[in-house]
Amino acid sequence: MSVRLGGQEVLSRIDLAVRPGEVVSLIGPNGAGKTTLIRVLLGLLPPAEGSVRRRAGLVVGYLPQRVAVDAVLPLTVRRLLSLTRPVPEREAARALEEAGAAYLMDRSVHALSGGEMQRVLLARALLRDPGLLVLDEPIQNVDVTGQLEMYGIISRIREGRGCGILMVTHDLHVVMASTDRVVCLNRHVCCHGRPEDVSAHPEYLALFGP
Repeated sequence: MSVRLGGQEVLSRIDLAVRPGEVVSLIGPNGAGKTTLIRVLLGLLPPAEGSVRRRAGLVVGYLPQRVAVDAVLPLTVRRLLSLTRPVPEREAARALEEAGAAYLMDRSVHALSGGEMQRVLLARALLRDPGLLVLDEPIQNVDVTGQLEMYGIISRIREGRGCGILMVTHDLHVVMASTDRVVCLNRHVCCHGRPEDVSAHPEYLALFGP
């Protein structure tokens, strides 16, 4: 699959698959095309060549890097989870519990830390009962302790639900224990495979160093 924007090829010859129950981490430098690839996978941007094939009936849950919330809008976590459709309280509570955020149900979204907001957005993605979770920088603005906790939550979701997970990240060393495969992207797939193999690959080392 290839993608062009403004007449320029921004992704070339991409071949990527995520299987049920598998965690795949997508890494690459800024400008590598990670967000563009996510937009294509979500159906928000058409490929110039090739196609995206989805299992029939596949539901995709998406955790974006950030969500813009009007600062003057009084919005609780409970209300945020119900913005697009009514969500029964038990269902919302279960999703928050699974995302490690049960205590946040009645908190104002404006009072959340970066890590708490990411957990709430993860819970919102889980409400769709997805067969594939797409997580765009799930540890952005999260401290080291929170990062490890988030990766633990993601691992438990994979084990409990058996869904595939595609995770965009910037730090392979932090995510190594939580991922099955790594795809290193720099407008094309530089290298891919098990984390320990990718971290020793010459193209990975050229981009990120040892």
